[in-house]
Amino acid sequence: MGKGMKAGKRPKTGGARGGKKGQMAQIQQMQAMQRQMEQMQAELEEKEVTATAGGGVVTAVVSGKKELISLTIQPEVIDPDDAETLQDLVIAAVNEGMRQIDELTNDEYGKLTGGLNIPGM
Repeated sequence: MGKGMKAGKRPKTGGARGGKKGQMAQIQQMQAMQRQMEQMQAELEEKEVTATAGGGVVTAVVSGKKELISLTIQPEVIDPDDAETLQDLVIAAVNEGMRQIDELTNDEYGKLTGGLNIPGM
């Protein structure tokens, strides 16, 4: 063994696993995935979901940007003596819309990432 060599160690050569060509291919692949993700995000932001509560007496439409687009309340559910029930129905409809958007987003990103658990997504 040469001076400074440890048993089981190989001398260093041009880099690990393909060197610069492998790194460039990996960078290009990541850039392509980033472009796909940006396109997917733009498409998701254009989508809308509709959620209801109380058997359809309250309807919320939520955008892919997680913004409430519209809220429809059927007149028969408006009771001046029971505002709390109406408030609960509105909250339920809006929360369901937000949940649907989250689910749609997760499904679309899952298709792109192949099920990889990428932090922040």
